[in-house]
Parts: sequence; structure tokens; C-alpha cells
Amino acid sequence: MGSGKTAIGKRLAQRLGLPFVDSDHEIEAAHRLTIAEIFASHGEAYFRDGERRVLARLIGEGERVIATGGGSFIQPQTRNLIRSHAVSIWLKADFDVLMRRVRKRPTRPLLQGPDPEGVMRRLIEERYPIYGEADLAIQSRDAPHEIIIEEILAALESHLAKQGDFTPEMTAPILPPASTSVHVALGNRAYDILIGPGLIAHAGARLARLAPGASAFIVTDAHVAPLWLERLQASLDAAGIRHGQIVLPTGETTKDYTHFEELCEAALAAKMERGDFLIALGGGVIGDLTGFVAASLRRGMGFIQIPTTLLSQVDSSVGGKTGINSRHGKNLIGAFHQPSLVLADTASLATLPPREFAAGYAEVVKYGLIDRPDFFDWLEKHWEKVFARGPELGHAIAVSCESKAAVVARDETEQGDRALLNLGHTFGHALEKLVGYDSARLVHGEGVAIGMACAFRYSSRAGLCPAQAAARVEAHLRAVGLPTRIRDIQGWNAGADDIVSAMSQDKKVKRGALTFILARDIGASFIAKNVEAEAVRAFLADELRAGA
Repeated sequence: MGSGKTAIGKRLAQRLGLPFVDSDHEIEAAHRLTIAEIFASHGEAYFRDGERRVLARLIGEGERVIATGGGSFIQPQTRNLIRSHAVSIWLKADFDVLMRRVRKRPTRPLLQGPDPEGVMRRLIEERYPIYGEADLAIQSRDAPHEIIIEEILAALESHLAKQGDFTPEMTAPILPPASTSVHVALGNRAYDILIGPGLIAHAGARLARLAPGASAFIVTDAHVAPLWLERLQASLDAAGIRHGQIVLPTGETTKDYTHFEELCEAALAAKMERGDFLIALGGGVIGDLTGFVAASLRRGMGFIQIPTTLLSQVDSSVGGKTGINSRHGKNLIGAFHQPSLVLADTASLATLPPREFAAGYAEVVKYGLIDRPDFFDWLEKHWEKVFARGPELGHAIAVSCESKAAVVARDETEQGDRALLNLGHTFGHALEKLVGYDSARLVHGEGVAIGMACAFRYSSRAGLCPAQAAARVEAHLRAVGLPTRIRDIQGWNAGADDIVSAMSQDKKVKRGALTFILARDIGASFIAKNVEAEAVRAFLADELRAGA
């Protein structure tokens, strides 16, 4: 009880394309009584016998996912029946996890006495050795259900592959990898963000279902192409999708007029039509450029984002902001153009250099600082597991995408609180411009990290935010290896006036007045309009002196 059998079972059934049945619900429906009432009126022995008969019927009726009662597998007859005719999966949960969950449902008949914790410990001691006889054991923990389902599917596929009486056709439904799904609710322009390993290998099948008969044009760069282009091409070939591709140079300087024109002409030469798709395979630079070309080409084509960096998976691939840079500033030429699908393949992050991973993590932290103090607390405790690419990474990406999707759904074109997503960016973009977008000196996420630390220090200086909050933000960013001071930038030689001048070209400037995202505390950011340029200049001058 409390291991999540019903919730996980329903989602697992959806992934496998099978019906789902909860044996307890079947018993309650047959008796027109709750499980607790059956226990009270007839006793546990009566219930277990009926449970065995119900399970025998359900197993005999064909392929399905069945969630059993917590005690059913304990009965030898039931256990033998399952062993002979089904695959058993034990969702193994720790004591604290189980108690936290069962307290939310005070109807558990075995926990109605004066010492429910003692009963639970006894049940664990008695049952877990028997549960250990299950075909598969999966740890049930406080993580998104889809992460646990991914682990089930991987274990199930391996288990079935070892059984001589299973054919490849029988395992086919589980071959496309399961993933966490985040929905971006934008009416007829709504789309899903899928998060999980192995998504690139099945991108062709997903595109074929999304737009049968459509062709595709892949846009990638010289770094990503050797790693993932062949796998994506193979998936398109397997799905029978006609496709072309272009490999562009790496780096922020690719987001310019020259490469915009080159990509437009290449896609037209490949005879891409309005109903076809551009596929952005790469980081934020490739995604921004490809999206802007898709918005412009034939007055609007579809496009799919396959982000391969942490930064692009949690930020630039979501929300429909596309564009290129001008000599006057970053992202000043562009359009809002939503993708049709985002495939965030977490396996692609295995090849990401440590510096790039840390830079992407800055955008993850941003969501906690905007309005999710609980998420920032979680990151402080679990960041090392995130950096180790454990299951916590998928959770961090999913929460980030959920946070951004919610803001985008409320304010798609940044007329209101979508500007909160720019926390740290007014400072960060100015710093990037002043180093000439030289990634050897500063990458985007590093600029955002410095910018967020500056935003909190400025807020503290202005009496808006507790000093300990600013110190806590800086301490966490430094702990993960991110810069937090302007002087951390290699070879920095610009002054406060230079930074304020660069800020004057920020997209959030209105009638010459600066707009910043400031904070009242961690998880309590707000939009500050008409910020005095002189106050910012004085703050920056002090920042530069402090770092000297």
C-alpha cells in the first residue's frame, strides 16, 4: 500500500497501449462495498480468497496492466498464478515514503489501529522478502511518475527479450522510449515537450504520426553533427520521411544575417514546402536560428526542436522565442513562432562538456529563484546528483519546463509576467555583448549566473531583498562552479558606463527606461520598470571595484 501501483499502473498501461485494471476496484464493484467494509464485515481471509479469484479472472482475460492489492502477492496460490501467466513488477518503496503517502488516505484497513507506523514496519518485514520473488523490482520514490515508468519499460524490455516464447512483435509497443510529457497550452498552437533518453532514435516515428507525408530538413552544427545527426537521419529513414540537412558552424556568431540567408536558401533548394518541417538539432543557437527561418520561410513553416544542451532543453527550446543577433545586441531580430514538438533527449547530455552543463544549470536555478522556492531548496540538496546525470536530472528538466510552460501559456508574447523569465538576462546579455559573444570568455549561462547574482545583490542594496538571500544565491552558484562576479570574466576591462550603454539596447527597454527583474526573496522575483540608470551605474561601479 502506498507504493503507487494504481497511478504508475495507469501511466504504464498508456505507454504500452493496454487496458488498465485495479483489482481492488474490481472487488469493490462486485461487492458494492469498500475494501475496509469487506474487511470489517467478512474478515481478511474472505477478502484474500475473493482477491485470488478476481486476479485469476483478470489474468485469463488477455493482455493488460493489473494493479494488485498490497497483500495479494503474499498468497502462495496467487503468486504461483502470476508466476505462470504474467510478469510481476514490485514497486519497492522505503518506509518514510510509504507513510507519507498512506497518511493522505486514511481508509487503509490494515492501518486503522493505534500504531499505524508499527503495523507498516511489520508489514515491510513480513512482505518484502516475498515481494523479492517478483520478476522485476523498481524503486518507487518521490520522482515524476514518467521517470519510474522509463525504468520499468527498460527493465521489462530486457526481461521479455530473455524469454524464448516472446516474439519481437510482442515487445514492439515498448520500443519507443517513455518520457515525461509537459504540455504547453496555447490553443491550436499547443504542443508537447517530451523528456527522456532515446528520443532522437525515434524522432522519425513521432514526426510521421504528427504530420503523415511531411518532409523534413535538419539543421545542426559542426559539433553536434558527428554525435547525433546519423542517428536522427536513420530514424527519419526508418519512418520513410524524405529529408535534407545542413551543418552550420558552432557558436553564437552563427545567429546572424549571413547564416539566416544560408539556411533559407538551403531549405528552399531542398524543395521544402509550407507543410514540411525544419528540425533544429543542437543547442540554443541552432534552435533560435532554425525557428526564425521557420517563421519566415514561405510565411511560416512547422519546426521541431531537438535540444541537445541542458540550457536549450530547459529554456530556449520552449516558448517560441526565435531570432538572430544584431551588432546592436542579442536577439533583436526575431519572431514568436512556436514549435510543433520538443524532444529533449536526456541521453544527449552525456556528451555535454562540464562547462556547458554548468552553464545550462544556471537556467534551471532561475526557475527556483523566480517563483519556486521549494525547487531552489531541492536543487541545493540534490545538485550533485543532477550533475551526475542521475534520475534527478530528468526531474530538474521537467520542473523547469513545467515552470516555463505555465508562464508562456499565460503570456506568450511577453506583454506581462513572461518577462520574469529574463531574471539575470539584462545584466547577462550586456556582458555577452561586451565580450563580443566570445564563448571562450563567457557563455550564455555563465552570463545569466552573474546576472542573477547581480540582480539579487542589487535588490539587497536597494532594500528590497534580505542580504542572506543574495548570499545564498551566490553561494549555490559558486558551489556548482558558476561565476557570480563580473570580474570572474577572463580579461574583463569594460567599465560601468559600458555596461549601462549595452543595457540600453535590451529588448525590455521602453522609451529609454531600463526594466530589470529584481527580487524580494528567493522565489519572489518581480518586474521592476523605470529603474534609474544612475542607480544601476553606481551599483556596477561598486561591483567592479569589489572584484578588483
